Amino acid sequence: MKSKITLPFMMMGILFTVFLVVSNLLETKVVQLGFVSATAGLMVFPISYIINDCIVEVWGYRKARLIIWVGFGVNFIVVGLTQLAILMPAAPYWEGEEAFDFIFGMTPRIVAGSLCAFLVGSFINAFVMSRMKVLSNGKYFSLRAIVSTLAGESADSLIFFPIAFWGIIAWDNLLTLIITQIVLKSLYEVLALPLTIVVVSRVKKLDGSDEYDREVSFNPFKIKDIS
Repeated sequence: MKSKITLPFMMMGILFTVFLVVSNLLETKVVQLGFVSATAGLMVFPISYIINDCIVEVWGYRKARLIIWVGFGVNFIVVGLTQLAILMPAAPYWEGEEAFDFIFGMTPRIVAGSLCAFLVGSFINAFVMSRMKVLSNGKYFSLRAIVSTLAGESADSLIFFPIAFWGIIAWDNLLTLIITQIVLKSLYEVLALPLTIVVVSRVKKLDGSDEYDREVSFNPFKIKDIS
C-alpha cells in the first residue's frame, strides 16, 4: 500500500524547507538582543524544529525523515548555487560584488558545520518526539515538544559552532555562544507552544491523522520507507 501525501503534509514540508533556507541566509548577520549577541537566523531557525515536532506528532517519524532529507537536499542546492554565483564574474558596472560575496561567501567549515548540525539535530528531535509520544500514549505534548527541541537544538549547537568557529573564536566565548543559542532557541519553543498546540490540533482534525511509531525503523537512511 502506497503512502498518501496529503495537502497539509505537503504544506508543512514546504514551510519546513523555506524556514531552514532562510535561517541559513540570515546566519551571516549578528544582532544584539539586549545584552546578548546572537545570529539573525535565530528569528526563524527554531520554527523548523517546531514544524518538525508537528510532522512527527501528526504523521510520524517516517514522514519527518523524508522532510528532513528534502530540507537537507534543498539547503545543499542553495549553498551550491550561491557559491557558483560568487565564482561568476560580475558586470563591470555592478558595485555590489563585495557585499554579495560577504553575505553568501560561506567558508567550507561553516557549510559543513551547518549541514551536519542540521541533520543530527533534526533527527534527534524527531526521534525523541516519536519515542516520547509512544511512551506517554500521546499525552503531554507540551513536555514532549520542549524536551525534543532541547535535545535537537543542543546537538545542533554543539556540532555547528565548534566545526565552524574552532580556532577562530576563543573557547570561553565559543562556549558562551553555544549555551546562549541553546537557551534562546529552547525558550523560543516554549513561547511558541500555545500556537504550536493549536496548529497541531487543527491539522490532526483536518488531515485525520495521528500516527504512533510503535513499529518503525529509526534508521535515518531508510528514506523510501514512508508508509
